[in-house]
Amino acid sequence: MNKWWMEAVGYQIYIKSFKDSNHDGIGDLNGITEKLDYLHLLGVNLIWITPFYDSPMDDNGYDVRDYFKVSQEYGSLADFKALLKKAKNLGIKVILDFVLNHTSDEHAWFMESKKSLDNPYRDYYIWQKPIMVDGKMLPPTNWGSFFGGSAWKYDETTNEYYMKIFSDKMPDLNWKNPNVVQSMIEVGKWWLDLGIDGFRLDAVSHLAREDFVDSTFAKDTVLDWFKFSNLPDNHKYLNQLYEGLFKPYNAFTIGEVGGQASIDEAIKYASFDSNEVSMVFNFDHNWHNNIWDITDLKDIKVNVIPLKETLNKWQETFKDIGWLPLNWLNHDQPRVVSHYGHVDYHKESAKMLASIMYLSRGTPFIYQGEEIGMTNYPFKELSEINDISTLNSVKNQIAMEPERAYQIIEKALMTSRDHPRTMMQWHHTEYAGFSSVKPWFHVNPNYTEINVFDQMNDPTSIWSHYQKLFSLRRFSKYSKTLINGTYEMILKDDPNLFVYLRHYQKETIIVIGSFSTTETIMDITNYPVGDILIHNYEDISYENNNLKLRPYETISYRIKE
Repeated sequence: MNKWWMEAVGYQIYIKSFKDSNHDGIGDLNGITEKLDYLHLLGVNLIWITPFYDSPMDDNGYDVRDYFKVSQEYGSLADFKALLKKAKNLGIKVILDFVLNHTSDEHAWFMESKKSLDNPYRDYYIWQKPIMVDGKMLPPTNWGSFFGGSAWKYDETTNEYYMKIFSDKMPDLNWKNPNVVQSMIEVGKWWLDLGIDGFRLDAVSHLAREDFVDSTFAKDTVLDWFKFSNLPDNHKYLNQLYEGLFKPYNAFTIGEVGGQASIDEAIKYASFDSNEVSMVFNFDHNWHNNIWDITDLKDIKVNVIPLKETLNKWQETFKDIGWLPLNWLNHDQPRVVSHYGHVDYHKESAKMLASIMYLSRGTPFIYQGEEIGMTNYPFKELSEINDISTLNSVKNQIAMEPERAYQIIEKALMTSRDHPRTMMQWHHTEYAGFSSVKPWFHVNPNYTEINVFDQMNDPTSIWSHYQKLFSLRRFSKYSKTLINGTYEMILKDDPNLFVYLRHYQKETIIVIGSFSTTETIMDITNYPVGDILIHNYEDISYENNNLKLRPYETISYRIKE
């Protein structure tokens, strides 16, 4: 029997950029509440909201100062309760980001922890003594941070370093301490008791730590994921959370394990019998193009065969033992239509990418604005960037290779985490309908052509295509095949076509997508055309069992028996 989340359609909301209800330029909880009817109409019945906890906002809310308070700029706890009530009335489940790896350095636990070596909260975090080399004080190890620089920060009060694999202001929690585990269980219970349905678990593959021994990858500071990613104790801590929190509340959980988790690790996290999490996000499929080798986005080419191999690998592995999220991007990746689509075929490529991903086996999770084909922002200068990860990375790379400064900045402008964080484009009026005042961050200048208002009234729009996809999954006579059917990729070696079959009982549906800018021929002798489910051109062109696919054409149909 299916769990409810296996039949859901998910939508990620990056709260700060979604909708401003009180006209201060910052998205907020009431803005989400205003748009729940919109999401319901789109076909969404599960939302994931990024952190809105009290925070100094060093990393846009992923640095939590107080898990039990709502950050003032986002509203109040009463606002969240109103949001939750309306969502439930519309049949929309709500999950929140649960930041487990670290807190803000302004969290009460850390403020206590750094006071003295014997403070009761000292072991809530990871502290180590400095080492002395040639009379110079150095961090305990040469481990690097994901945000650049050392993974250690010196604190003069006790003459020790605390570990922080992200920002200096985000000290890592010590999960070896049972009190940390229990404290986080209590946080989770508090929110579940309010009525939420589960959590997206942020950076959940990093909870465990190795012994503090230098990485052998380099003598100097170096990012070595093997020191704090997917270590054996990670599964122990997640099992403790499962037994103490997720299982008693029957909570839906989706872990962010990133590109660091192997398939074998993912099985441990999220197989049906893992007793850890419901499913995991991975990013293996996010960088199958030549973006690192070009200077102009118009030159992007998708590496179609490796992309297919990656997605098929996950589908094959989990076909009997677990469930997958279906997602192109989130708040940390470039906009998918800019990344894998084509500027000259914006509408066609956006629809094609939607079809080939969201008709697969798994639970769709789209990111705000994806349903209208929002694109990357045309950044020209580093001064336009807000993301701390991008800025730190550029600073450290230039320090190592100053002669490549121009190239380093160019790549950062193309790949920055800020691309998906521009304002949601609701309307063709000023500030894209996000706010009546200048927003906290950029509005993409193409909002006059790409916006919700115009697309909702256009049956040929990207928005209408997404709505139809979700209707097919949730309400059509093909739902059982699209949800429960097997997944079989064909034409695996074709460099342009992405094709797979969904089988259920006596029904087979074929999903076809072309990544080519020219006409491509597909032999459909063994796949005769029956009922058409969804298509991104007005007609179908085929003769003598040859389907003539135009640029970025996608079609899905029931194969005639």
